[in-house]
Amino acid sequence: MNGDVTMLDVTMVGCGAIGRSVIAALEDDADVRVTQVIVPAGEVAAVRADFPHVAVATGLQALPARPGILLECAGHRAVLEQLLPALEQGIDCVLCSVGALSEPGLPEKLEAAACASGARVQLIAGAIGAIDAIAAARIGGLDSVVYTGRKPPHGWKDTPAEDAFDLDRMTEAGVLFEGSARDAARLFPKNANVAATVSLAGIGLDRTRVRLIADPAVDRNQHHVRAEGAFGELEFRIAGRTLPGNPKTSALTVYSAVRALRNHARPLAI
Repeated sequence: MNGDVTMLDVTMVGCGAIGRSVIAALEDDADVRVTQVIVPAGEVAAVRADFPHVAVATGLQALPARPGILLECAGHRAVLEQLLPALEQGIDCVLCSVGALSEPGLPEKLEAAACASGARVQLIAGAIGAIDAIAAARIGGLDSVVYTGRKPPHGWKDTPAEDAFDLDRMTEAGVLFEGSARDAARLFPKNANVAATVSLAGIGLDRTRVRLIADPAVDRNQHHVRAEGAFGELEFRIAGRTLPGNPKTSALTVYSAVRALRNHARPLAI
């Protein structure tokens, strides 16, 4: 560890597939460590058993120490129940569940809380890349953005896709959804964080067009973005491996969260 850098103590909200992978990725990190975890009461015993070096609580008020930074990786409810109160207390936060910001008024609530307390909330890029290019293109002139998400059928289990397709017996690709990023994030909250991230970096939740596809011919989560405007044209595709414990989530989401924490802790960041 650099002698000029103080160890960053991370309090994590949620300890599912993403949270556990973050802890593992930071196990030998010299600058960042997860010291506290917030989980529902029913998960406390299991998390304590698996991570005896980490303090486990059910909410901010029950933590033994004030968080150095709060990492949310627990889903949409946690944004309101844990992240918003943390911002109100002046605690910097990193948000993984970007799709939660499709809820009308929630981005404004987070921004107002951060402004009032002097805290900062960072939205991670997650499973998608080139977010910096999209955000820069918006400044230069961005007219249209189309995002297409393609996953194996099992990646759409427990979503409205089950009402339209027999996901266990699909033999060809099927379009699950076409519409705005706001509606995609609302209907597919565990699958459409990428759509929300792309839209918030670019032209917004209502103008960004989204197509979601279940495809038995693919074995990775695929993300395709095409953008056009005064800046020119942008197109890119990512095919990411999923987390072993969660086929809805790309492993790149974990690495994006770890990168955000390391950038927060270190004097030189990119």
